[in-house]
Amino acid sequence: MAAAARFLIRGANSKLPIAVVGSGAHCSFGSTFLKLSLNCNSGIKTQRRHAAHFTFQPDPVPTQFGPTQKMNLFQSVTSALDNTLANDPTAVIFGEDVAFGGVFRCTVGLRDKYGKDRVFNTPLCEQGIVGFGIGVAVAGATAIAEIQFADYIFPAFDQIVNEAAKYRYRSGDLFDCGNLTIRAPWGCVGHGSLYHSQSPEAFFAHAPGLKVVIPRGPVQAKGLLLSCIADKNPCIFFEPKIMYRAAVEQVPVESYTIPLSQAEVLQEGSDVTLVAWGTQVHVLREVANLAQEKLGVSCELIDLQTILPWDVETVCKEECFLNLEAPITRVCGYDTPFPHIFEPFYIPDKWKCFEAIKKMINY
Repeated sequence: MAAAARFLIRGANSKLPIAVVGSGAHCSFGSTFLKLSLNCNSGIKTQRRHAAHFTFQPDPVPTQFGPTQKMNLFQSVTSALDNTLANDPTAVIFGEDVAFGGVFRCTVGLRDKYGKDRVFNTPLCEQGIVGFGIGVAVAGATAIAEIQFADYIFPAFDQIVNEAAKYRYRSGDLFDCGNLTIRAPWGCVGHGSLYHSQSPEAFFAHAPGLKVVIPRGPVQAKGLLLSCIADKNPCIFFEPKIMYRAAVEQVPVESYTIPLSQAEVLQEGSDVTLVAWGTQVHVLREVANLAQEKLGVSCELIDLQTILPWDVETVCKEECFLNLEAPITRVCGYDTPFPHIFEPFYIPDKWKCFEAIKKMINY
């Protein structure tokens, strides 16, 4: 499903105001936009695709984690997995086609470096992949499972929600599968249509016992993925696939972690709070600038980062719900399956989000 956003606007006595949180028609949040245009060449008009409606804005170079290297998002994921296999002799990576690097190349070179017993393919059976991962984790090893596309995680839904999420609780903490991390490429790319565009995090956001995480760029991807792998709860790590190659930052080479369940305030503001995750963070960066330039509205921007358990204190500080001047606004995809040629109309682009801010300040 498409990205989305929620807005909250606070009262005059409140320091901060609106919050935007990504969310989809049925289950989605951060995502992307396809823009179609006509290009004339020798008198023949052809359709030209633009990959995304947002502009990726890299974070400042982190200095606290040692030397850095230029990496795109899939390379930062590879680096995190490489660090894990090197530092944890029990760690194994498995999924469809991961042995040769995976369809998005996130595990490229790891089988050759660490051996076929630690990086290996599985049958095309998502419930089997996750079920196997639960067993590996219960046995005490570090299990990193890849679901080839987030859209195909649903066959494993029962294993994730009814088994992994409940394992510790139902055994009275005698057993757990906290060493399980499930990775999956997430979100739309402009041409994925029904089965390669969805953002299913909302389905899992209501399952106690899980942690659900979505990064906004390469630096966050590596640090948050390493935190998921180290965390003693089963984690689902969704990777915005449109940014695998498009998002490039200076990423620390060695291992480092970014705390889970801790949102990051990317921009201070006094009138409206915008909350998002994944690719939608970059959409709302542009929206915040538009609101300031065209409306004189000061926007706070928060990257939620962890969807479950989410950072209530950062988003809802100072009892903001007692001081709202307008209802919370949710900007999201339509209540339909994810379309193909109508994707540009389906996704909550910056203009839809900007229009939501205008309606809120005039409430």
